[in-house]
Amino acid sequence: MADRAHVCYMPAMIVKNLVSSLWQAVPADVEHRLAAVLDAAPGQCRVFFRADDVAVPGRAMARMLEVFTANRVPLCMAVVPAWLNASRWHELRAKAGESSQWCWHQHGWRHHNHQTMGKKGEFGNERDAQAKQADIERGRDKLAGLMGRDFQPFFTPPWNRFDRETGEILARTGFRAVSRSAGEGKKVPLPPGLPDLFINTDLHTRNESTPAEGWDALFAEFKDALATGHCGVMLHHQRTNGAAFDFLDLLLRAVRSHPNTEAVTFDDLL
Repeated sequence: MADRAHVCYMPAMIVKNLVSSLWQAVPADVEHRLAAVLDAAPGQCRVFFRADDVAVPGRAMARMLEVFTANRVPLCMAVVPAWLNASRWHELRAKAGESSQWCWHQHGWRHHNHQTMGKKGEFGNERDAQAKQADIERGRDKLAGLMGRDFQPFFTPPWNRFDRETGEILARTGFRAVSRSAGEGKKVPLPPGLPDLFINTDLHTRNESTPAEGWDALFAEFKDALATGHCGVMLHHQRTNGAAFDFLDLLLRAVRSHPNTEAVTFDDLL
């Protein structure tokens, strides 16, 4: 019997499934270009992969898990608590299996934009601290209740951003780290003891108008990220096609085998 406490509220999901232009035409020399970027990276560059908007099983979700499992590369999965129920969790868990390869963690509460001006945000400055803390704790408690020991207290905010007040709430409610976009640390500094395991490479939500522009921009991002010794790669499995999964498979194999890179998970970065 499904857990009634977790099926009584299931808000509508709003997930874009547009596929970025680069996945419409993969260049013939993509493997060579990827190898060149990895060859130019400094040694011991740590690379992690973070998949957002996780909660609902499906073909794309299953394919993503298959690719990571086959390559034995860790994956940090940001789960939207309000979208998850016991049935969905059992299906996801059965597909993934028990492994230290996975880092199941919290992705906001229901991925809802509360900002009426400026950039989108679920935990921005247009809500009071009490409302934000209630959603954070509700999401944390729901995931912990469903996942048990599989839940890890990391927080990825929807749209990769939150306000200063939210950082203070996360620090005092038991979260070990957050994962935002590179650059958010300067805009919204975090309280002491709450590191930002930021992403700086985007595979699937790119906005370039042509495939050529998309590939040039993606490899430039990889190059810049690897040069820092910290490369966090953001995934959105709903916005993939066959070409995107073929490249992901190539990327994981390359990162795992190249002497300049080490595939890690959130725990390894603390």
